[in-house]
Amino acid sequence: MAGQQFQYDDSGNTFFYFLTSFVGLIVIPATYYLWPRDQNAEQLRLKSLRRVHGRCLWYRLRLMKSQQSIVPTLKKAALLFGWLVFVLLAYKVSKLDREYQEYNPYEVLSLDPGASLSEIKKQYRVLSLKYHPDKGGDEATFMRIAKAYAALTNEQSRQNWEMYGNPDGPGATSFGIALPAWIVDQKNSMLVLLVYGLAFMVILPVVVGTWWYRSIRYSGDQILINTTQLFMHFMCKTPNMNMKRLVMVLTAALEFDPRNNKEATIRPTDNVEVPQLIRELGNINVKKKEPPFYYPYSLKARVLVLAHLARMDVSEELEEDQRFVVKKTPALLQEMINVGCQLIFMANSRGFSAPRLVTIENCMKLTQMIVQGLKESKSPLLQLPHFEEEHLRYCISKKYKVRTLQDLVSLKDSDRRNMLRFLGEEKYDEVMAVLGSFPHITMDIKLQVLDDEDSSNITAGSIVTVTVTLNRKRMVVRNQGDTSKAKTKVWQNKNKGAKKTAKSKKKKLTKKKATPAPAKNKQANGSVAGNVTTVATKEEDDDGSDKGSESDEGEANKDSPSERDEDSDKQSDTEVDEMAGDDEEEWEALQQSIQRRERALLETKSKVTHPVYSLYFPEEKQEWWWLYIADRREHTLVSMPCHVCTLKDTEEVELKFSAPSKTGNYQYSVILRSDSYLGLDQIKPLKVFALCHCQWLIALLQAETRLSIIHKAQHVGQALTA
Repeated sequence: MAGQQFQYDDSGNTFFYFLTSFVGLIVIPATYYLWPRDQNAEQLRLKSLRRVHGRCLWYRLRLMKSQQSIVPTLKKAALLFGWLVFVLLAYKVSKLDREYQEYNPYEVLSLDPGASLSEIKKQYRVLSLKYHPDKGGDEATFMRIAKAYAALTNEQSRQNWEMYGNPDGPGATSFGIALPAWIVDQKNSMLVLLVYGLAFMVILPVVVGTWWYRSIRYSGDQILINTTQLFMHFMCKTPNMNMKRLVMVLTAALEFDPRNNKEATIRPTDNVEVPQLIRELGNINVKKKEPPFYYPYSLKARVLVLAHLARMDVSEELEEDQRFVVKKTPALLQEMINVGCQLIFMANSRGFSAPRLVTIENCMKLTQMIVQGLKESKSPLLQLPHFEEEHLRYCISKKYKVRTLQDLVSLKDSDRRNMLRFLGEEKYDEVMAVLGSFPHITMDIKLQVLDDEDSSNITAGSIVTVTVTLNRKRMVVRNQGDTSKAKTKVWQNKNKGAKKTAKSKKKKLTKKKATPAPAKNKQANGSVAGNVTTVATKEEDDDGSDKGSESDEGEANKDSPSERDEDSDKQSDTEVDEMAGDDEEEWEALQQSIQRRERALLETKSKVTHPVYSLYFPEEKQEWWWLYIADRREHTLVSMPCHVCTLKDTEEVELKFSAPSKTGNYQYSVILRSDSYLGLDQIKPLKVFALCHCQWLIALLQAETRLSIIHKAQHVGQALTA
């Protein structure tokens, strides 16, 4: 039986194959993921945003960073060096000689395959005279010639060559190791062991342990687990949290503690600058001795957040720390909202005190305030450029009464220009450009119970699905010549007008349906009176009165049975067609909703929507929204808030909640809140009527037996006529 033989690569040729493959596996993916994106495209994007966002802090910081950063150049240099090494190794491999070739005795003897025995012997004599050692030839070459001659003339050698590819028979299986032989040389054994021990027993465990220790400290949203537990503790302790308390809890997050986050810093100058800011800000509960609110890191973060909301100037060192704190707050507030919602829904099953709705909404309001750098009591008009406190008196005067962004948009251009006379032409154009970039959202709400035979009826305890379609457009600034447009404001819901038109349409339809009846009754033959009888029977049957049957009898006597049967058949066909059409529409809607869910699960939408106009926020913020259902009378949350991060033009969001266990009418509200802008929130009423199971079954039976009731009424009329 053949043995096995392991050998290292003495020449180093095999090692080059391994090294080329290893470098290629690193360089190719690294180029795809790490090659800097086109800087010109980023410059063009910033240039296109300059007219609107040119005064924003994040825009100026991004512009300076893109001009001063050398990181893209270093990345390109490192990747190009890696490609250079890969190309050199590939060139080296292409020049290596082939060491292992298939043994062919015909090639050794310089004969064509299939040569005769006489030709083989003749060629052997010629070559042996030339390469025999006694004749001055090469001994190694002569041994190869003799071996080839034996393989072609000796029967046993020929069989070995045909079976094993070697005239000597099966040899040992050789395994090559793609490492140079000097690695296993005894002289280098200590050095090799030292490198192996350092790499696999020190460096690798340290790297893996560090990564694991850091990863287990953070949640999926990159928030410290200890911070999440801190929020949970204070939300359970203070269910009804006002804005001042909320700021204290927010700034107590461990992300601002240097012991837990290396990005956070405590400077020696804080002992002078922070107390000075405290004196300027006034009452911020400094003396409250409740941990961790009086810790230095928490106090500093709170002062910086309040100074940001007051738009106060701070020193350069504190400004850097303030940017770090402000950038962290939106993600922390989103974590507080998630924690609060989880506690609310856990409290329903476990019975402990849960955060109130006002706490969740205050978190959302605080996010808007921090992004815009405004206090809650300030006017939303201060989000616009060139607006200061002293300018608001022109807006809130008795003549204009402009208090919101929507009021400003609805003004005529001449009145608006007269009101903003404190602005020059360039500043006025900039304000209008910024105002025109603000979002205007329309909501379409559809309420149904999915996977039910009648999706319009809501039974007590059923899972209700509210499908909200959001359409995002820009605010349309009204010009002076827009006199032909409707007087209703752009952002306002036109439900009132729609209701009026719907009512008028219904009145017209009823009038049109009611007028043909007397005309038909005036006909001498009375051939179509059966139709009127059927409709009357259908309408009066629901009231349960006996007048319908009497009128049926009277009207049926006027018509012949054949005419009445024809009309009833037509009416029943119409009813069947209507029911079939309704079923098809419901089935198509159900299929479309299923397809939408499948697509939503498979596709990943980008969270890049529209850049937010924020004068004092230090980082580019995308325009996101919160959508939820609440019972504002009871101050409770009905559905889990959905953080809509993909609303670029149109987005469809499904909100689910459990219908009340008791029957009756319920008044809910569908609330849309921005996480970036003040004064753009929307609230729409949602009426829910919960039926008990008996009522639902009765309604279902009435819908299914509608045709049979009509037929029975017709048969009764026929029997009375007979």
